[in-house]
Amino acid sequence: MEVENLWYIYPNGVVALKNINLEIKVGEKVAIIGPNGAGKSTLIKHFNGLLKPFKGTVKVFGTDTRKATVATLARRVGVIFQNPYHQFFSESVWDEVAFALKNFGFSEEAIRYRVTKVLRLFDLYDYADRSPFTLSSGEMRRLAIATVLAYDPDVIVFDEPTVGQDRFQKEKIREYIKLLSLQGKTIILVTHDIDFVAEGFDKIVVMNKGEILAIGKPKDILYDEELLTKANLIMPQIPRLVKEAEAYNILKHKPLTEDDLARKILEILRCSM
Repeated sequence: MEVENLWYIYPNGVVALKNINLEIKVGEKVAIIGPNGAGKSTLIKHFNGLLKPFKGTVKVFGTDTRKATVATLARRVGVIFQNPYHQFFSESVWDEVAFALKNFGFSEEAIRYRVTKVLRLFDLYDYADRSPFTLSSGEMRRLAIATVLAYDPDVIVFDEPTVGQDRFQKEKIREYIKLLSLQGKTIILVTHDIDFVAEGFDKIVVMNKGEILAIGKPKDILYDEELLTKANLIMPQIPRLVKEAEAYNILKHKPLTEDDLARKILEILRCSM
């Protein structure tokens, strides 16, 4: 994924993206963070061709998105949008997963195999004949992921996947992302849930007001209080605790997760015994 000097202006004159430059390598796990209105969703809509650049270029596996159809790009870039409710329209869970496969020309045998496989993977097989709109919010989220994974795109984009999810459901989403990464998929996650991106990502892109403010490793980004403040984001819980501990000359390292913090505290306790 290569984005060069990308600008996007909506028909009403709103400048949504300003001179965006970004490279995402095959197999990378990238989080794009920023407040509402930062331009995150506008950016990812360029990845599957839903939007075309006002100025600049977006290339997906070397193909200029201006020269490719939405269908061609969608086959390689699957987007799981923020509200699954708005992307369902089939009468049953089975038909919802099968829909894209039919459009992409899969055989009936392949469709049966793929639909069965992903419904079992996401614990939805028993609901195959039910309407998607009768599912719980967590089940809807899993179905939205299943509809994309069924046709096996190379890049999977999650748009605000943790909105409305409790801690258990967030961890399930994290597990799905790990599973996809092990399969060699490129993962792009858009969120303002800054605590969620503290674990499992190769790099973080910080956006605000249509611009990229910084690109870097999670530890560098999430401990940069000045940067996060500029992006209207609050430093994650663990880095905040560590910052406070630094005032007492302890925890000089920079853990990002609860497990990392617990290990560091145990190390300190062992050394003091």
